[in-house]
Amino acid sequence: MMTSNEIREKFLSYFESKGHTRVASSSLVPQNDPTLLFTNAGMNQFKDIFLGLTSLPYSRAVSCQKCVRAGGKHNDLESVGKTARHHTFFEMLGNFSFGDYFKKEAIEYAWEFLTDVLNLPKEKLWVSVYEDDEEAFQLWQAYVPSERIIRLGEKDNFWSMGDTGPCGPCSEIYIDRGEEYSCGSDCALGKCDCDRWRELWNLVFMQYNRDEHGKMTPLPKPSIDTGMGLERIATVMQDVYSNYDTDLLRPIISFVENLSGKKYDDGEEGFPFRVIADHSRAITFLISDGVIPGNEGRSYVLRRILRRAARYGKELGLEEPFLFKVIPQVVSLMKDAYPELEKNLEYVQKVVKAEEERFLETLGDGLKILYEGIEKLAKAKKNQVPGDMAFTLYDTYGFPIDLTKDIAEEKGMTVDIETFEQLMDEQRKKAKAARKETYKVDEFYDLLADIPPTDFVGYETLESNSKVLLIIKGREVVKTCNDKTDDIILVLDKTPFYAESGGQVGDTGVIENEDFLFEVIETHKTPDEKFYHVGRIIKGTISIDDSVSAKVDVDKRQKTARNHSATHLLHKALKEVLGEHVNQAGSLVDEHRLRFDFTHYAALTPKEIRQVEERVNSAILKNLPANISWTTFHQAQKEGAIALFDEKYQDRVRVVSFGDYSKELCGGTHVKSSSEIGLFKIVSESSVGAGIRRIEAVCGSNLMDYLYGTLNRLNEAAVLLKASPHELTEKVNELLAKCKLQEREIESLKQHAINYEVDEILKVKETIDGINVISAKTEAKSIDDLRKMSDTLRQKIKSGIIVLGTVSDDKVIFVAAVTDDLTKKGYHAGKIIKSVAQIAGGSGGGRPNFAQAGGKIPAKLDEALASVSKMIMENK
Repeated sequence: MMTSNEIREKFLSYFESKGHTRVASSSLVPQNDPTLLFTNAGMNQFKDIFLGLTSLPYSRAVSCQKCVRAGGKHNDLESVGKTARHHTFFEMLGNFSFGDYFKKEAIEYAWEFLTDVLNLPKEKLWVSVYEDDEEAFQLWQAYVPSERIIRLGEKDNFWSMGDTGPCGPCSEIYIDRGEEYSCGSDCALGKCDCDRWRELWNLVFMQYNRDEHGKMTPLPKPSIDTGMGLERIATVMQDVYSNYDTDLLRPIISFVENLSGKKYDDGEEGFPFRVIADHSRAITFLISDGVIPGNEGRSYVLRRILRRAARYGKELGLEEPFLFKVIPQVVSLMKDAYPELEKNLEYVQKVVKAEEERFLETLGDGLKILYEGIEKLAKAKKNQVPGDMAFTLYDTYGFPIDLTKDIAEEKGMTVDIETFEQLMDEQRKKAKAARKETYKVDEFYDLLADIPPTDFVGYETLESNSKVLLIIKGREVVKTCNDKTDDIILVLDKTPFYAESGGQVGDTGVIENEDFLFEVIETHKTPDEKFYHVGRIIKGTISIDDSVSAKVDVDKRQKTARNHSATHLLHKALKEVLGEHVNQAGSLVDEHRLRFDFTHYAALTPKEIRQVEERVNSAILKNLPANISWTTFHQAQKEGAIALFDEKYQDRVRVVSFGDYSKELCGGTHVKSSSEIGLFKIVSESSVGAGIRRIEAVCGSNLMDYLYGTLNRLNEAAVLLKASPHELTEKVNELLAKCKLQEREIESLKQHAINYEVDEILKVKETIDGINVISAKTEAKSIDDLRKMSDTLRQKIKSGIIVLGTVSDDKVIFVAAVTDDLTKKGYHAGKIIKSVAQIAGGSGGGRPNFAQAGGKIPAKLDEALASVSKMIMENK
């Protein structure tokens, strides 16, 4: 039997021997797109190369790429566990040619690897080709008889990643697993999808680029993109029926068997085991690659997978968090090929456990609501779960829609997805409306369409002699302007003003000449690098083609640069203290402070905050020189530069380094050396969402302002407490101890008062048909005091009905208590209090033995309490 590790290595080594460069698996999270996950190795990894937009230092490549399919066009989530071959996570073996070899060599290599390296029987291999691809049909006949070459249509044998982009005909290689896997007498490749015909390898002949109109244009250099699922070829090489029986997944199933105490079988009873085995691999790799569970994009993909696995653990009797215990098993199986997993193991486990605990808090309540809802629907002979119920389960109980669909399907029902999506869309629109932006990045894109990109000179200088190209007032272009009341926009041929981007605010300053003065309030730019300056005319008139002097506010620029450089050092320090999983998730840098959002699963401890500060300040005091260079995106990544997930990069990128400590891709402005930052202090650390933390910090002169403010408040507190600043802690502890003592004395006095009032209330006790009844107005001023009184009265009378009322802040408060012996006879505190409260213009309710209510009409309190005796008598 050949192990999966051996298959992987044989594949990579074979193609290296054919002149291919071994390319390491990319992260599941593409660096230049914040929404994607890798779903297909070549198309994501090499799309721009296929299109001729960029190039690589090699023309042949081979890789084993990590892939996830759980969203978008390629979504296998609902099929996982039901079939022998679908997964959310899998490994794709692939060889690629970038304008080098084409169909002839791709077919030759594939046949040689399968038959000579893996020794698969030639007589059992079948091939499909695109129906119009005569070239591939003829080439394959050198290896396979024509009767085992099947022509299929576009659906099966024409490959494209999406509606647009690189595409082309493909050829798939199958193995005939024998008649024992056949679906019947009509079983034939291309006519059925049974397990007799196991697809092994897809060879994509990348020939075209399809545009948004469907038009296909030949690529400048036809290329090859192949994909062979490691899990599928492993079933063949290990002579097992299902992917779940291979050495990649069966050990995980065995581990879950031990955890649950239940045995696995390959039928329906084994479904939960297969889901957990598959999903635990996706969870491990996604979190290791920096994804955190959340409600947007890839974070939501992870949350869906994780919570689906947690729910199926419940089916196996696993009531406590368990997935985090499965993670080490996954790492043990995969660490040889992916050594980073072992390094990230502890972090992955912590994230998984935290998400499991969060979900299990609401899972029971959510399942109860869903099962009760399905039961009611079944009684009403309805077979669809309403979309609003599915939305409530998602919004309130954290149920991904897939989970609701799974449970509904188990009960023979569907889900109203259309209504669910409408409600989700409404929620997204509300969230979007809540995010206000003063100037949208491309709001003036069309108005600026005819002018060239702005020459930005702000890295080298803070002043420039420029020419006015465009004046915008409101939303209209004007030739001249002297309006001193409204904001206007100036566009120059060149500018030293940095435009807001990458989390850094835009520069401010002035644009002027002898007759004109314009105050720049904000600076922005369009996606095609046209800078525009928002501000007000202070004096004079400005016209198109005027010569002006553009001057940046130097003090603001320098303070902003300090804060921006400090974020780079902070990012590095966080990775060192917390782990490499930390990634920037957002930032705001201005002249006052820096705000840095990052991926992490828990609040930082005081010790961790101190360690981060110490590392940043250590880097500052070392006077590390800032080195700024331009290189290719590929080379920058190769050199270890940090690329941010929420940025899209061009082929040429700007790299900012501080000594050998920090290296990031960044277009912002920075200090010349780290010592210019001054000192650094974190002033707050908080959560901004699931798995996202936020640090706010100050440095330089802003840190001095912060320290002066803190010392002033410290001195003011010392004066109030008549102590020196050094004695404050001791003084505060003394006051707290004194307060606690006084609080206990107050509580004791209140209890004495309650006991006295209870004795007075007992004097008005009635007996109605053998039932002790107390209905009284009290001097209590809170619901807690009323509850204490009712508890004391209940203990004293042993058996009876108690209703107490009082007025507090012009509102009526009631409580009702019924002893257990009377609740068994049908007396219900909730029903009693509801009737009483209605008289005082209120409402309420509660349990049979205790209830509370409020009222709006204090004048009706006596009448309401008097109704209790009458109510008891009428009930009898």
